[in-house]
Amino acid sequence: MQRYFTDAPLTRGAQVTLDKDIEHHAVTVLRMDIGAEFELASAGQAFRVRIDAVKPLTVTVIEPIDRNVELPVAVTLVCGLSKAQKPEWIVQKGTELGATTIYFTGSQWATVRWQQDKVGKKLARLQQVAASAAEQSHRNVIPTVAFLPQLTDATKLAADAKLVAYEESAKEGETGALVQTLHANPKRLVAVFGPEGGIAPAEITALTAGGFVLAGLGPRILRTETAPLYLLSAISTLTELLG
Repeated sequence: MQRYFTDAPLTRGAQVTLDKDIEHHAVTVLRMDIGAEFELASAGQAFRVRIDAVKPLTVTVIEPIDRNVELPVAVTLVCGLSKAQKPEWIVQKGTELGATTIYFTGSQWATVRWQQDKVGKKLARLQQVAASAAEQSHRNVIPTVAFLPQLTDATKLAADAKLVAYEESAKEGETGALVQTLHANPKRLVAVFGPEGGIAPAEITALTAGGFVLAGLGPRILRTETAPLYLLSAISTLTELLG
């Protein structure tokens, strides 16, 4: 069943008029008509709704959908900038895999820079990607996409657990940090991933001083766009499937 997101508050029995973007997709693209049903999410809760009118698109909220689709730990990804369409890939797949917040960040060894006057436009585009992926994967929330000027700004983010995926730790055979962190049942976890040029030693020093734990993500070296997805998949396996 199709899912959309709205900022309107939803309660059982309420009648809600939806925005033009939803109207266009539901009525023009999917050809929904009066009586058709779809899912609508607001403020972290999804509901089943029924169309009462199509111009403007007006629905009645039938009932809440009591299905938990969010990870038991709110995961914030902090990703070094990468080339071409890789940020879109990270946002799309990261949303599907359950990320709550996705930051992109400048760093010392990054081979990519975002011009300050273009950051807003890039984030707006990536936020659209997150919204579409959240609808497709039937999330209850749309991840927030934002920017940190420096990788070490991640130390200012509030969390119960902080990890940095570090390739030198992987080379040295580190395997326990992620599992041990999740065994502590954190509610909020921040994970940092370097850019294609890697994380500079000074940045590692600042991160560890700020409470981050160095973590290896298996014995292989992962690309900058692969590592965040590995982490999310591992978290899902350890907390949802093996729970």
